Amino acid sequence: MPNAIAFAMLLAWPVATLVFFQRLPLHRAILLCLVGGYLILPPTAAFDLPLVPDLDKFSISSIMALVGCLFVAKEPVPLLPKALFMRLLVAIFVLCAIPTVLTNSDRIIFESVPNSAPIIFYNSELPGLRLRDLGSVMMGQIIVLIPFFIARRHLSTPEAHRELLIAFCIAGLAYSIPALIEIRLSPQMNVWIYGFFQHDFAQMIRQGGYRPIVFLPHALWLALFVFSALLAATSLARVAQGRDRVRFVWAAIYLFGLLVLCKSMASLSYGLAFTPIVALASYRLQVKLALGIALIGCIYPMLRNAHVIPLDTILAQVEAISEDRAQSLGYRFENEEALLARAAEKPLFGWGGWGRNLMRDEETGRILTIPDGHWIIAFGSFGWVGYLAEMGLLTGTLGLLYWALRGRRNREISPHVACISLILGATMVDMLLNDTLVPITWMCAGALLGYAERLLHPGIFDPRRPLFQGRQEIDTPADGKRLRPVIH
Repeated sequence: MPNAIAFAMLLAWPVATLVFFQRLPLHRAILLCLVGGYLILPPTAAFDLPLVPDLDKFSISSIMALVGCLFVAKEPVPLLPKALFMRLLVAIFVLCAIPTVLTNSDRIIFESVPNSAPIIFYNSELPGLRLRDLGSVMMGQIIVLIPFFIARRHLSTPEAHRELLIAFCIAGLAYSIPALIEIRLSPQMNVWIYGFFQHDFAQMIRQGGYRPIVFLPHALWLALFVFSALLAATSLARVAQGRDRVRFVWAAIYLFGLLVLCKSMASLSYGLAFTPIVALASYRLQVKLALGIALIGCIYPMLRNAHVIPLDTILAQVEAISEDRAQSLGYRFENEEALLARAAEKPLFGWGGWGRNLMRDEETGRILTIPDGHWIIAFGSFGWVGYLAEMGLLTGTLGLLYWALRGRRNREISPHVACISLILGATMVDMLLNDTLVPITWMCAGALLGYAERLLHPGIFDPRRPLFQGRQEIDTPADGKRLRPVIH
């Protein structure tokens, strides 16, 4: 149970955010609000208010970043992308909440079998979705996209890309201190400060030691962020000169060591595969690779639903590397098969909220399946329509960026846009295993989309000129003719 400090932090973050936007440049204020909130604020703690989505670390950071842009910095945040297909995906992502709510008005009731042994009820029923829930669900979908909208407008220049990667690098180095403490002493940072442990402690024990979690929902989230910081340091080292290059190289080496200590096979594999690519490959090749792995992330759930993925072969290959990892992966596959069967009952618009998408005991309501991958959560909650809209936005961003970079030389491309693309692509693959779609992922996607739009439509974010510009001369010049207003 979160203590008073946890809720005090959630209440203090909006005040801190307003100070950020008053004292810092806009880029840094946005990054500090979103990245800092993700890393520092307590996980799982939230304010449960009626008729609105839960206000947790993710939603509070996103909403306050929007408030800071609009009301403190007085900067616009456009909501719709330039490309028509991206506009449609945004609209579908938000509006799919309507049919999801309307098709889930029925209650799910759990009843014991007559003359059976006494049982403990975990839930007597799950409520149906009502019309008054519609606003909350749609609001939740919009809040998810806020970092995407903000980054598209304000973090989409080469200078902002560098600031973004520096923020990842510095945050990774700073976060290494509590992470190393937890690796040595056990994951207790959240308990010491916020009064509770946010997950199953047994999952933090690996290879005779501990995996750090600090203030994130799971140790795998922390490992993925360390991977992102590693790629950021590598990209910064590639273009830096002199002492700065040496510093970033040492930062990359240090972060790679931390990634090894995080004991996450998936994130370590990403680091081993993508770090040399960021250091050596051309920018267009990196974006092309990011698009390719993002497409895999989109297509895989469709193939799983069609039961054409050779799960036994995959498990055999993983078992040759580690029996523990094979057992964990096999457990994931079993849960996904059960959840796919559940989602198949409402394939278009899903089951909505309240945990209605989960498999439960028919008598007690006890949850029988645990969803791990984000794709199965999105598919079960909003069906194929919601899932394809969400994944289409992320993949479409990379596709539009690849299209915008066609025919451009390496020196004509933002030196860090390819690294951000690979971070996004790797996260989309990781979403097949874990629910790692967080606000900073949407922030990276928005930064890429805005950069692509700047290349395809120069001047797209320039402020609109007023209809009448110039000044009207009221004095009579020497030739006796009065000057007329200048109209552009």
